[in-house]
Amino acid sequence: MQDVLRPLIVVGGSLGLTLAAGWAADRLLRRADARHPETPLWGLLRRCRIPLQAVVAIAALRGFYDQAHLAEDHAPTIRQILTLALIAAAAWLTVRGSAAAVESTYSRYAATAHDRARVRRVRTQVTLTQRVVTAVIGVVAAAAMLLTFPAMRTVGTSMLASAGIVGIVAGIAAQSTLGNLFAGLQIAFGDMVRIGDEVVVDGEWGTVEEITLTFLSVRTWDERRITMPVSYFTSKPFENWSRGGSQMTGAVLFHLDHSAPIDRMREKLGEIVRKSSAWDGRDWNLAVTGTTPSTIEVRALVTARDADAAWTARCEVREQLIRWLCAEHPYALPRITTGPAAAPPAPRSVQPQTTHVELS
Repeated sequence: MQDVLRPLIVVGGSLGLTLAAGWAADRLLRRADARHPETPLWGLLRRCRIPLQAVVAIAALRGFYDQAHLAEDHAPTIRQILTLALIAAAAWLTVRGSAAAVESTYSRYAATAHDRARVRRVRTQVTLTQRVVTAVIGVVAAAAMLLTFPAMRTVGTSMLASAGIVGIVAGIAAQSTLGNLFAGLQIAFGDMVRIGDEVVVDGEWGTVEEITLTFLSVRTWDERRITMPVSYFTSKPFENWSRGGSQMTGAVLFHLDHSAPIDRMREKLGEIVRKSSAWDGRDWNLAVTGTTPSTIEVRALVTARDADAAWTARCEVREQLIRWLCAEHPYALPRITTGPAAAPPAPRSVQPQTTHVELS
């Protein structure tokens, strides 16, 4: 009878302890979240409920396994499996907890900060730092799992002795990967590019959507994704339209006839920008910036709050000014002056030469 009751008591007690610990932790976090709604940490920590229950369940089974007398022939193997599972569950819980703490700190900072560029910078740093922490926890957990095997502890001394040579060989073999890794850290803490920045790379304009330790993803205006190694941004020039502020000035060029009514166009441009929701109210202007024998170059400038608004404002100005010119001042559109082609001169006829011979 005891052979049946002991396993049931151990397993049932472990499951009961797991459910009780999960319920108690969730209850406490709910109360803390209700008392301090301005702090999102308690709500985020509720994501750790499943990893916490896994740790408690595996730790209880590992601690009371010897009293259960279950599958004694395979006891060493089962204990080893439970130990490995406990290390993995503890690493999972640590990753979830650190992620909740970091995300809570960022959320509180983003809610109080007024500089959106600085918020994007902190977000990029937090994201990459969290990835580094996750990688470190994974490496430590894997090392701890390996050290639970007696054979690995025996080989540990020789592995440490050859670590220098192995490190050199691995560094040479993974030169590109390590370069991207350090480039990712340089981007995160050097404030070169941030998540949400609007950049131009290889002639493509888009928004930085994701930054990892090895690659960066840019979402273009037509919903495409450009993925490139982060080392690109540390070795090649690129345009960052969001650095130093997101405000931009859009320019629209017109090639018109010399008789174009510049003053009337300037008045019409003022009417257009004042009605446009893309204009940020800072400035607008229209001026003649160039001339050719047949046309003049007219440039219209309009300011906007960001690159998207600048693009919208440029399209509105271009469309409405052209429509207005066609309807009110068609003579201002560029024209090509032509005339009748002159006929080529007629070829002169060749007269036969006559030789007069005088006879005496």
